Amino acid sequence: MNLRTGQLVGVEALIRWQHLTKGLLAPVAFLPIVEDHALAINIGEWVIDTALGQIEAWQVQGWHVPVSVNVGARQLQQANFVARLRTLLARHPDVNPADLTLEILETSALKDIPYASRVIEECHQMGVTFALDDFGTGYSSLTYLKRLRVASLKIDQSFVQNMLDDPDDLAMLKGIIGMASAFKCDVIAEGVETVAHGTLLMELGCDLVQGYCFARPMPAQDLPSWVVDWASEWGKNRP
Repeated sequence: MNLRTGQLVGVEALIRWQHLTKGLLAPVAFLPIVEDHALAINIGEWVIDTALGQIEAWQVQGWHVPVSVNVGARQLQQANFVARLRTLLARHPDVNPADLTLEILETSALKDIPYASRVIEECHQMGVTFALDDFGTGYSSLTYLKRLRVASLKIDQSFVQNMLDDPDDLAMLKGIIGMASAFKCDVIAEGVETVAHGTLLMELGCDLVQGYCFARPMPAQDLPSWVVDWASEWGKNRP
């Protein structure tokens, strides 16, 4: 969400597994099991394909919303990643590649930074942008920021949630926002849960946020009606 305008500027695709006997499972229940297996690549490609299909479906309904998708280090570093992504995009010719953002976890183990940089550059030439997710939680923040062409930084929610009470987290937030500005990146705060968090983030110069203050994860088909309801409420209560 853009705090200053109240507009939805994008959504993040979150995978869930509707298990036959265990019900709806969160990613932590199954992704760690496959992250070092080739199946992780298949799942990653399925998610991208599904996200592109959803963008297409929303366009048919007459509205436009970009989607971001998490990409694992194993998937990004496969030799044919760019070719595979180009194939996925070709399946959805009505989707503007600029409406797809791929998020890399800042804690991801990118073993070959020069190769990852080339991959990101080739994707950028196709129109697909990248974001650095959970920024500030790993040891490669500055290296990744310097070497990888990313359009935005997503501040990890652990800093955001404690920013009102912990001066160290507040200082970290200010530093990340400053770095994003220096590297000409957008900055997005994750885990925004209260109006107080949003107000302070705006004062710090961070207008783009996501978190439970606005909505919890929902099925894609519920999003259009939620946007209408949100616009109505924000219009009543806007500053």
